[in-house]
Amino acid sequence: MIVTCQNCKTRLQLDDAKIPAHSFTVRCPKCQQVINAQPPPVAARPPQAVSSQPPPAEKVSAPVSRPAPKPHVAAPPAPPVSPSLAPQPPALPSPATPLTGEGDALLRMLTALMQQVAAPGAGVRGDAAPGGDWEKRRALVCVRAAHVDSVTRALTRANYAVTVAEGTAQAIERMRGGRMSVVVLDAEFDPVEQGAAFIQREIGVLRPAARRRLFVVSLTPTAQTADAHAAFLDNVNLVINPTELEELPEHLERNLRDFNELYRDFNKVLSVAGL
Repeated sequence: MIVTCQNCKTRLQLDDAKIPAHSFTVRCPKCQQVINAQPPPVAARPPQAVSSQPPPAEKVSAPVSRPAPKPHVAAPPAPPVSPSLAPQPPALPSPATPLTGEGDALLRMLTALMQQVAAPGAGVRGDAAPGGDWEKRRALVCVRAAHVDSVTRALTRANYAVTVAEGTAQAIERMRGGRMSVVVLDAEFDPVEQGAAFIQREIGVLRPAARRRLFVVSLTPTAQTADAHAAFLDNVNLVINPTELEELPEHLERNLRDFNELYRDFNKVLSVAGL
């Protein structure tokens, strides 16, 4: 069938076998104009070739003989196995038999490790009994002169190794190289050099791993002792009112215990002791 575009007069040759029996549209490939076309009459379509040969006869396959299924015969029961012939599990060494070679060395290592874990003071620092100097926490005191004696006396009574900073530079130097566990900071420390501000800035720039190894106590007369909200606002771990300095060891020990408990699993993964 031939269709002529009314817009550009292009003649399109269509396959008669694909022409539908109803009205249809085609798009001119040249001008993209939509052409409405009618199918030609049935008489105008070319007759389809009809084969004069009869359809091939279907082949019928001969039945295939299958062998008859054999009857199921139960297997004869297995003869009993003599206990002397049965496989035996590998013999384990008796506890009384001494190990030699690598086994002996491994046993000694495990025994030493168990003794080390069970020994007193093998846990975190907070679980050890008070005693030698190696167990003492290091505390850096950065307070005004009026509170130095009270804070030092309270921390010494609680078995702390106390270092009193005389100025801002010394305090920052001690913080960086002294491995301090506790820092007691007063807002009026070294007011000429703005010591409290510099120390707080030094604490604020610590990496998280280093900040977790430092417990900061702030002396402030405007907050109640152990006020968690005030401690959060000041970026410290504990606030103490100067009127309650005698209770500093008790509050410090309680909050350090909670602090170590909070980071117990974290410190265990890093293989470090608590503060």
